Amino acid sequence: MAPSIQVLAICGSLRKGSFNRMAMNAAISAAPEAMHFTEGALGELPLYNEDVRVAGEPPAVTQLKAQVAAADAILFVTPEYNYSMPGVLKNAIDWVSRPAATSPFDGKPVAMLGASAGLMGTVRSQLHLRQTCQALNMLVMARPEVMISQAASRFDPDGRLTDEATGRFIAQLMAAFQDWILRLKAAPPPG
Repeated sequence: MAPSIQVLAICGSLRKGSFNRMAMNAAISAAPEAMHFTEGALGELPLYNEDVRVAGEPPAVTQLKAQVAAADAILFVTPEYNYSMPGVLKNAIDWVSRPAATSPFDGKPVAMLGASAGLMGTVRSQLHLRQTCQALNMLVMARPEVMISQAASRFDPDGRLTDEATGRFIAQLMAAFQDWILRLKAAPPPG
């Protein structure tokens, strides 16, 4: 039996009925039993401002940083806005990553998925998110990749995933994510 794994799920959409929130819920439901989830709240974060940070972190920032620090891994779920990740997600990453010397993102295992109404899924937003994660020394799982296209046809009006193939892809992602986390935990420290 795998040891308990604490995962912080961060959804880049604030809308309660978003396809990405539906995808996040499907991923949590499909995850192996050893994985336990907390959701990172982004809605109360102010826009990143270094002057505000230096004067004292807002409580929502402190809370999100603590959640990232306490998690064994992070599951990012991102929509695609204008060929990239949404501003609310980038803003959260910017807050948590400052100051760089104490960023709780450093060395954190990461997986991602996303859903969109269009044909491309979230190819471009996930590419940009991967670049950002790599710049912050997060350990991004390379595959499988889950980019849910035409999301309106994959979920029912109550937000439940109805597409079997998408369900299998998400289950594969979550099983691989557990393996990725455990492999990284078992690796000897560098140096």
